[in-house]
Amino acid sequence: MGCAPVTSNSDRAFEAPDLIEVMGEAVRYNAFLIGELVRWAAGAGPLLDFGAGNGRFAGALHERGLDVHAVEPDRALREKIAGKGVATHEGLDALDAQSFGGIYTLNVLEHLEDDRAVLEAFYRVLRAGGKLFIYVPAFELLFGANDERVGHLRRYRLKPLVRQLEAVGFAVERADYVDCVGFLAALVYNSIGSSDGDLSVNSVKLYDRFAFPLSRALDPLFQRILGKNLLVSAIKPAGS
Repeated sequence: MGCAPVTSNSDRAFEAPDLIEVMGEAVRYNAFLIGELVRWAAGAGPLLDFGAGNGRFAGALHERGLDVHAVEPDRALREKIAGKGVATHEGLDALDAQSFGGIYTLNVLEHLEDDRAVLEAFYRVLRAGGKLFIYVPAFELLFGANDERVGHLRRYRLKPLVRQLEAVGFAVERADYVDCVGFLAALVYNSIGSSDGDLSVNSVKLYDRFAFPLSRALDPLFQRILGKNLLVSAIKPAGS
C-alpha cells in the first residue's frame, strides 16, 4: 500500500496523482509511518523528505515542530507542499554537502533507474552521524498491475538493499519487512484484482481498518521473512 512520485532533477509530473490522494484514506497506515518517522528523527536536526509527493508526511512532521525540507520534482505537488509551510527543492543536486541531519524516503526508490546514485547523493548531503530512513515495496514476486501503473521499476529484498547501502558507506541499524498480511493481500490482488492497477477508496479503507492492524500485530513474527514493504534505517558513520 502506498505510492510516491518518480523523483529526479527534472521538473516532471507524477504518473498517478489520484493514487496519492486515495492513500490519504489509509489513516492507520499513514499514522504508522508518521510514528516511525517521529521516533527515528529524534535528535537528527534538519530533515529532508526525498520524493515528498503531496507533502502528507513532510507536513505532518512540520506540524510537530520538526525542521523539514522536501525534494519533489513535480511542480504542482511542490507548490502544494510549500503551502504547508515546508521548504521545497526540485532535486538533490542543488543541496549542499553535509547539510541535513536526516533523510527519509517513502515508496520512492523503486521509481528510479539509478537508485545507487541516489543513495550516494544521500550520503553526500547527510552530515556525519546523519540518519537515513528508507521505506520501499518488497519482493519482486508481488510486482503487478499497480506497480506498473505508478511507475515502479522494481521491488526490493532485505539483504541486497542492505549490501547496497553498506557499499555506499552507510552502517545499517535496522532492516525489517513490514505488513505481512499485505504480502498475502498483494498476491490475491495480482490474481483477481483490477487489471489496470486501480485502488478504490473503499478497498483502501477496508484494508486499513481491518487488515493493517492485524499485520502490525503479526509483523514481529515475520519481519525477517516476508512483508509487502521493507523498512531500513542506517547512519552515515561519524568521521565520514
